[in-house]
Amino acid sequence: MSTTAMPPAFPTPKHFSIDMLRDEARQLVELGTIDCSQPIYVLCQFIPAREWVWVECELERNGFLLRDQIADLNPAQCWSDD
Repeated sequence: MSTTAMPPAFPTPKHFSIDMLRDEARQLVELGTIDCSQPIYVLCQFIPAREWVWVECELERNGFLLRDQIADLNPAQCWSDD
């Protein structure tokens, strides 16, 4: 009986680091597409749905909730205008 490697059930996810998410949020705020008072959940509009679960895991791993504000990801950017 030969053993062959089974292909993964799911494709390998793109890794989303917290720094990548902060950078994405920063760019969207700079463009005026989102604002600092919106919940982090708004980022799901800009990240493919199949990858969102990995984003949620990274946020949770770093102590963020989907209801937290974008300002919580990038406080220096969001509060520098005050």
